[in-house]
Amino acid sequence: MSMYATLEEAIDVAREEFIEASRDIVDQDENPSVAQFSLQKYVMQDGEIMWEAEFLADENEAPETFPFRTGEAAQAIFDGDFDESELRLEWLEENTLHEWDEGEYQYEPSLDTEEGQAASDEWDAR
Repeated sequence: MSMYATLEEAIDVAREEFIEASRDIVDQDENPSVAQFSLQKYVMQDGEIMWEAEFLADENEAPETFPFRTGEAAQAIFDGDFDESELRLEWLEENTLHEWDEGEYQYEPSLDTEEGQAASDEWDAR
């Protein structure tokens, strides 16, 4: 999975990946059914916000990202019936991961480096 600069792009790519993975299971004319939508917000060392999203066919499947919506709510997001600003408002900041070393993340920003302090200041400003 990859991170994207916008939430919309992360959702679009997750949708495309799910459709591609479901091609063997579902008729091409039929819309795939999702059971879970998972999401992850990242704050990079430079303060940039990145998003990662994933759709899963089974609620019991373990996602790589934070389980965010299930059932009909997950399907609505998959179908494009959602308000991006509402999703952003409902995101709990304590679930945000902060980059502290290249490719390494933690739930609190690192304050012991200039980059970590800048990322924390950027995060606090939002």
